[in-house]
Amino acid sequence: MLTLQDKNIIITGASSGIGRECAIIASKIGARVILIARNKEKLDTTLSSMSGKGHIVLANDVTDYENLKNILSEIIETDFKCINGIVHCAGREMTKPFFLTKAENFRELLEVHLIAGLELIRFCSKKDYLPEEGASYVFISSIMAELGSTGLSSYCASKSAITSTVKALALELASKKVRINSVEPGCVTTDLLSKRFSKMSSEEVEVIKTQHPLGLGTPNQVANVVCFLLSDLSSWITGTNIVVDGGYSAH
Repeated sequence: MLTLQDKNIIITGASSGIGRECAIIASKIGARVILIARNKEKLDTTLSSMSGKGHIVLANDVTDYENLKNILSEIIETDFKCINGIVHCAGREMTKPFFLTKAENFRELLEVHLIAGLELIRFCSKKDYLPEEGASYVFISSIMAELGSTGLSSYCASKSAITSTVKALALELASKKVRINSVEPGCVTTDLLSKRFSKMSSEEVEVIKTQHPLGLGTPNQVANVVCFLLSDLSSWITGTNIVVDGGYSAH
């Protein structure tokens, strides 16, 4: 039975989309969650939909490392005691032709999508914060880590970096009983997708929709897989990237 009972989970990007749904489902199956995002109002909205008690809202930019670590130290040491899992879902959308994409755009997306998650992992994997039974960390990547799309060079670069980094870290952290995986969704109906679609013609949007044999995904469909990876049911899974794309990559 899928359960996260008595597990303490950190979820970044918990104010909307997949991160929000991960927090809601995790709470329904027993987890206590630290929700991280920049917008406190939206985090509070997520919190109002969650089950259970003891969840903590933390309005902070995931790239403001020192401040984030200081606050988390206090939370863990005084209340949570340990961290059983992390979902790094914080993300930004950037659709821009390559010749208009600057070096800083590549750095910005890499910082948010990968490096911020790595800093969280480094921090939470310290001996004092890691439970004896180990932990499970999940990155939200994208099917764009495997494929390509016009105007998404910086986005594809940052997501594909997750794919290879997960494999390396899985080997390095296995001795600590830490598992690390990523999930690669296709197009999911989130605010980020709406922002991307707003820059496209109706014909282009329709093409993308028809490329998903099972239709566009929902945050719930991705969050179910994430919570499986956080749970003990996936105890022999590490270093892998699970595609959840409604058949998009089967073409």
